[in-house]
Amino acid sequence: MSFPRLHIVTDSLDVVRGVLGHGPVAVQVRVKTNDREAYALTVAALELCRPAGALCLVDDRVGVALAAGADGVHVGADDLPVAAARRVLGPDAVLGATCRDPQAAREAVAAGASYLGVGPAFATTSKNGLPNPIGPDGVAAVTRAVPGTPVIAIAGITPGRVPLLDCYGVAAISAVVADPAGATAAFLKELAAHE
Repeated sequence: MSFPRLHIVTDSLDVVRGVLGHGPVAVQVRVKTNDREAYALTVAALELCRPAGALCLVDDRVGVALAAGADGVHVGADDLPVAAARRVLGPDAVLGATCRDPQAAREAVAAGASYLGVGPAFATTSKNGLPNPIGPDGVAAVTRAVPGTPVIAIAGITPGRVPLLDCYGVAAISAVVADPAGATAAFLKELAAHE
C-alpha cells in the first residue's frame, strides 16, 4: 500500500466510519484526555480501519499505539523526540513528526521520521496555542528540503485549499466533521487532480 495522501485527525468513531471506503486515507486518533480513553478509541478505530485497508496512527502516545497494535504514531514538538520514538517503535512502524521549517524537517527525517506533518499551513481553531501559519510558501519550503519524504500539510485545510499547496498530502480535522464521507471524497478528488 502506498502512503495515503489524506490524513484524518479525529477523536470520533463516527468520523472514522464516515471517512472509510472512499479511497486511501490514514486515520490519526487524537485523544486529549488520558491513555485509557486513547487506547479504547484506538482499538475501536483499528477494527474499522483494518478491513478497509486504512492506516491507523495515534497522535502523541507511543505507548498507546504499541499496546493497541496501531500502524504508527505522530509526535509533536512536546512529545517524545523522533529518535526516541523510533527506538521504541522499531524500524517498521510509521512515524510522523511535526515540523515548521526546512531545518527541523531535515533533522526529523535524519532521526527516523517516515513522514512530516507541516504547519500550521493556515489559521485554524482546531487546536489552541499554535504558532502563526507558515502558509503555502512555508509548506513548499519544507517539501523542497526533504525530497522523497511525504510532507502532509495540516491546519485550516479544506478541499478548496489543496491546489494552493505544494506537498505530498494534507491532514484534515474540522473540515470533515459535518460530512465525513462527502468531505473525504472532495479531498481525494482534489488530491488526485493535483498529483
